[in-house]
Amino acid sequence: MKKISILALIISLFASAFAIANEVNIFNARHYKADAEMYDKFTAATGIKVNLINGKSGALEKRIAEEGADSSADLYITADAGRCGAMEAKGLLQGGLSSETIRASVPKNFRTNKWVGVAKRARIIYYSPERVSGAELSGLTYEGLADPKWKGRIVLGNQVTFTIISCSFIN
Repeated sequence: MKKISILALIISLFASAFAIANEVNIFNARHYKADAEMYDKFTAATGIKVNLINGKSGALEKRIAEEGADSSADLYITADAGRCGAMEAKGLLQGGLSSETIRASVPKNFRTNKWVGVAKRARIIYYSPERVSGAELSGLTYEGLADPKWKGRIVLGNQVTFTIISCSFIN
Protein backbone atom coordinates (compact mmCIF):
# COMPACT_ATOMS: atom_id res chain seq x y z
CA MET A 1 0.00 0.00 0.00
CA LYS A 2 1.35 3.44 -0.87
CA LYS A 3 2.29 5.55 2.09
CA ILE A 4 -0.55 7.80 3.19
CA SER A 5 -1.62 8.82 6.62
CA ILE A 6 -4.56 6.89 7.96
CA LEU A 7 -6.14 10.22 8.90
CA ALA A 8 -6.05 11.43 5.29
CA LEU A 9 -7.63 8.21 4.11
CA ILE A 10 -10.34 8.37 6.79
CA ILE A 11 -11.05 11.98 5.84
CA SER A 12 -11.39 10.85 2.24
CA LEU A 13 -13.74 8.02 3.26
CA PHE A 14 -15.96 10.41 5.18
CA ALA A 15 -15.80 13.11 2.54
CA SER A 16 -16.83 10.76 -0.26
CA ALA A 17 -19.77 9.41 1.68
CA PHE A 18 -20.80 12.35 3.86
CA ALA A 19 -19.87 15.49 1.97
CA ILE A 20 -22.71 17.60 3.33
CA ALA A 21 -23.07 16.12 6.82
CA ASN A 22 -22.48 18.12 10.00
CA GLU A 23 -21.95 14.90 11.90
CA VAL A 24 -21.29 11.26 11.16
CA ASN A 25 -22.31 8.15 13.10
CA ILE A 26 -19.63 5.48 13.22
CA PHE A 27 -20.57 2.02 14.38
CA ASN A 28 -17.21 0.96 15.76
CA ALA A 29 -16.20 -2.63 16.50
CA ARG A 30 -12.65 -1.56 17.36
CA HIS A 31 -11.70 -0.15 20.75
CA TYR A 32 -8.31 1.50 20.57
CA LYS A 33 -7.24 4.85 21.96
CA ALA A 34 -5.49 5.69 18.68
CA ASP A 35 -8.82 5.36 16.83
CA ALA A 36 -10.50 7.90 19.11
CA GLU A 37 -7.56 10.28 18.62
CA MET A 38 -7.92 9.87 14.84
CA TYR A 39 -11.62 10.78 15.00
CA ASP A 40 -10.79 13.85 17.10
CA LYS A 41 -8.27 14.92 14.45
CA PHE A 42 -10.89 14.35 11.75
CA THR A 43 -13.34 16.62 13.57
CA ALA A 44 -10.67 19.28 14.05
CA ALA A 45 -9.75 19.14 10.34
CA THR A 46 -13.30 19.11 8.93
CA GLY A 47 -15.67 20.48 11.56
CA ILE A 48 -17.75 17.29 11.21
CA LYS A 49 -18.69 15.83 14.59
CA VAL A 50 -18.04 12.09 15.00
CA ASN A 51 -20.55 10.12 17.07
CA LEU A 52 -19.09 6.75 18.07
CA ILE A 53 -21.40 3.83 18.72
CA ASN A 54 -19.07 1.18 20.14
CA GLY A 55 -19.85 -2.51 20.43
CA LYS A 56 -18.97 -6.01 19.35
CA SER A 57 -19.13 -6.77 15.63
CA GLY A 58 -22.03 -9.21 15.86
CA ALA A 59 -24.19 -6.90 17.95
CA LEU A 60 -23.53 -3.87 15.72
CA GLU A 61 -24.24 -5.85 12.55
CA LYS A 62 -27.47 -7.22 14.03
CA ARG A 63 -28.57 -3.70 14.91
CA ILE A 64 -27.77 -2.44 11.41
CA ALA A 65 -29.71 -5.31 9.83
CA GLU A 66 -32.72 -4.84 12.14
CA GLU A 67 -32.85 -1.07 11.57
CA GLY A 68 -32.51 -1.52 7.82
CA ALA A 69 -32.87 1.70 5.82
CA ASP A 70 -33.63 3.56 9.08
CA SER A 71 -30.23 2.71 10.58
CA SER A 72 -28.34 5.63 12.04
CA ALA A 73 -25.03 4.03 10.97
CA ASP A 74 -23.11 6.06 8.43
CA LEU A 75 -19.92 4.03 8.62
CA TYR A 76 -19.02 0.69 10.17
CA ILE A 77 -15.44 0.14 11.31
CA THR A 78 -14.26 -3.42 11.90
CA ALA A 79 -11.05 -5.43 11.73
CA ASP A 80 -12.58 -8.21 9.63
CA ALA A 81 -13.03 -7.83 5.87
CA GLY A 82 -15.09 -11.03 5.81
CA ARG A 83 -17.77 -9.30 7.86
CA CYS A 84 -18.01 -6.50 5.28
CA GLY A 85 -18.28 -9.05 2.48
CA ALA A 86 -21.08 -10.87 4.30
CA MET A 87 -22.94 -7.62 4.91
CA GLU A 88 -22.52 -6.67 1.26
CA ALA A 89 -23.97 -10.06 0.23
CA LYS A 90 -27.02 -9.32 2.42
CA GLY A 91 -27.51 -5.98 0.68
CA LEU A 92 -26.74 -3.95 3.81
CA LEU A 93 -24.04 -1.73 2.30
CA GLN A 94 -24.29 1.31 0.10
CA GLY A 95 -21.80 2.21 -2.61
CA GLY A 96 -19.96 5.48 -2.94
CA LEU A 97 -16.43 4.82 -1.70
CA SER A 98 -14.86 5.93 -4.92
CA SER A 99 -12.83 9.07 -4.28
CA GLU A 100 -9.56 9.59 -6.12
CA THR A 101 -7.69 9.45 -2.80
CA ILE A 102 -9.07 5.98 -2.09
CA ARG A 103 -8.34 4.74 -5.62
CA ALA A 104 -4.79 6.12 -5.50
CA SER A 105 -4.02 4.88 -1.98
CA VAL A 106 -5.66 1.49 -1.67
CA PRO A 107 -4.85 -1.36 -4.06
CA LYS A 108 -7.90 -2.63 -5.97
CA ASN A 109 -7.85 -6.01 -4.22
CA PHE A 110 -8.34 -4.23 -0.86
CA ARG A 111 -11.40 -2.19 -1.82
CA THR A 112 -14.78 -2.22 -3.45
CA ASN A 113 -17.10 0.74 -3.87
CA LYS A 114 -18.77 -0.42 -0.63
CA TRP A 115 -15.85 -1.19 1.68
CA VAL A 116 -12.14 -0.52 1.87
CA GLY A 117 -9.19 -1.86 3.84
CA VAL A 118 -7.05 0.92 5.21
CA ALA A 119 -4.37 -0.94 7.16
CA LYS A 120 -2.52 -4.25 7.27
CA ARG A 121 -2.16 -7.17 9.64
CA ALA A 122 1.26 -8.16 10.92
CA ARG A 123 2.32 -11.64 12.00
CA ILE A 124 5.28 -11.79 14.33
CA ILE A 125 7.84 -14.58 14.00
CA TYR A 126 10.38 -15.19 16.74
CA TYR A 127 13.55 -17.05 15.87
CA SER A 128 16.89 -17.86 17.33
CA PRO A 129 19.76 -16.48 15.21
CA GLU A 130 21.74 -19.57 16.26
CA ARG A 131 19.18 -21.81 14.51
CA VAL A 132 17.82 -19.63 11.69
CA SER A 133 19.49 -16.98 9.57
CA GLY A 134 17.74 -13.82 8.49
CA ALA A 135 18.46 -14.82 4.89
CA GLU A 136 16.39 -18.01 5.38
CA LEU A 137 13.40 -15.90 6.40
CA SER A 138 13.69 -13.49 3.49
CA GLY A 139 10.70 -13.97 1.19
CA LEU A 140 9.05 -16.45 3.55
CA THR A 141 5.30 -16.60 3.01
CA TYR A 142 2.65 -17.37 5.59
CA GLU A 143 1.95 -20.66 3.78
CA GLY A 144 5.66 -21.45 3.84
CA LEU A 145 5.57 -21.63 7.62
CA ALA A 146 3.90 -25.06 7.28
CA ASP A 147 7.12 -26.52 5.88
CA PRO A 148 8.41 -29.19 8.32
CA LYS A 149 11.91 -27.65 8.15
CA TRP A 150 10.75 -24.94 10.57
CA LYS A 151 9.72 -27.35 13.37
CA GLY A 152 11.65 -26.40 16.50
CA ARG A 153 13.30 -23.47 14.74
CA ILE A 154 10.71 -20.66 14.88
CA VAL A 155 7.81 -19.62 17.09
CA LEU A 156 4.72 -17.81 15.91
CA GLY A 157 3.36 -15.30 18.40
CA ASN A 158 -0.24 -14.22 18.60
CA GLN A 159 -1.19 -12.00 15.72
CA VAL A 160 -0.78 -8.30 16.11
CA THR A 161 -3.62 -6.60 14.35
CA PHE A 162 -3.22 -3.26 12.67
CA THR A 163 -6.30 -3.51 10.50
CA ILE A 164 -9.15 -1.16 10.03
CA ILE A 165 -11.79 -2.20 7.57
CA SER A 166 -14.60 0.21 6.93
CA CYS A 167 -17.98 -0.44 5.44
CA SER A 168 -20.34 2.28 4.29
CA PHE A 169 -24.08 2.27 4.85
CA ILE A 170 -27.11 2.10 4.25
CA ASN A 171 -28.68 0.59 1.17
